[in-house]
Amino acid sequence: MSKIKLEYLWLDGYYPTQNIRSKTKVENHDNFKGTLEELDNWSFDGSSTQQAEGGSSDCLLVPVSIYPDPARKDGYLVMCEVMNADGTPHVSNGRATIDDEDDDFWFGFEQEYFIMDTATQLPLGFPVGGYPAPQGMYYCSVGGKNTHGRALVEEHADLCIAAGLNFEGINQEVACGQWEFQLFAKGAKKAGDEIWVARYLLQRLTESYGYYIEYHPKPLGKDMDWNGSGMHANFSNTTLRTAGSKEVYEKICEAFRPVVKEHIEVYGEFNDQRLTGKHETASINDFSYGISDRGASIRIPLATVKKGWKGWLEDRRPASNGDPYKIAARIIKTVKSAKI
Repeated sequence: MSKIKLEYLWLDGYYPTQNIRSKTKVENHDNFKGTLEELDNWSFDGSSTQQAEGGSSDCLLVPVSIYPDPARKDGYLVMCEVMNADGTPHVSNGRATIDDEDDDFWFGFEQEYFIMDTATQLPLGFPVGGYPAPQGMYYCSVGGKNTHGRALVEEHADLCIAAGLNFEGINQEVACGQWEFQLFAKGAKKAGDEIWVARYLLQRLTESYGYYIEYHPKPLGKDMDWNGSGMHANFSNTTLRTAGSKEVYEKICEAFRPVVKEHIEVYGEFNDQRLTGKHETASINDFSYGISDRGASIRIPLATVKKGWKGWLEDRRPASNGDPYKIAARIIKTVKSAKI
């Protein structure tokens, strides 16, 4: 009999921007194999996370995915859905709204973020009371003059890979102190699980560095000449992967036009400060799509066209603080509405 540490992760009820919460259960197991079937449901005090009233505060945690915790001996990360006492999905449970039971939808999320110095509350590389050099030399840079936070970013990448996440890459972004990582999964729910676990690992790691992560899409101010942070959503289903037709792609893109408001509502708080039509964004008031167009709402990748209109689309509107579950759920609903 040996003890294992199970870190149960869930999303709280703060609106519109949810936060990831966690707590540890220590259990005795013989020959634990790291499977969902070996896990029990748990509960937490929802009155402390804006998910319940104090008089009836228990919310259920139902495990939906499990990963080894590379930073803990005999540890595991357990992503959970929040359920009401009667077993129905809690109103804060965006995962339960995803209509992708056969995992036909594949998602690749590009998570941008700023690394902030806890002492100064400024992005890494920003001097107190001033500004670093203008944008231009930070993107995919190397060297101590323009690159800030690499040690944290590299360690985070190693943790994600060791946890078994389908981690696909990292790069420094356009603004000083801004980075990005990419994750891909076959299945919308799995993609959301992995983004949230990767965010958890990143945020926990900052505790050892004296940093914190800023997911606000425009943390330096809406009027500042610095790029904001997004979470571009690359997506496909069988139709997009096999269409072979420009007309099919255009029909799917056009399905997004009448539901712009519905998408923006779940694409992240303060996104109006980022989607201005500048800094590689389309205006929040417009809708557009185009081949290889990073200034469009939806980009049709050049690779998709070169493969004979077989591939994926990239929705460039989601903000860095958006919930990947809700973003995926809305995209799936719109693509299915095209009825191809």
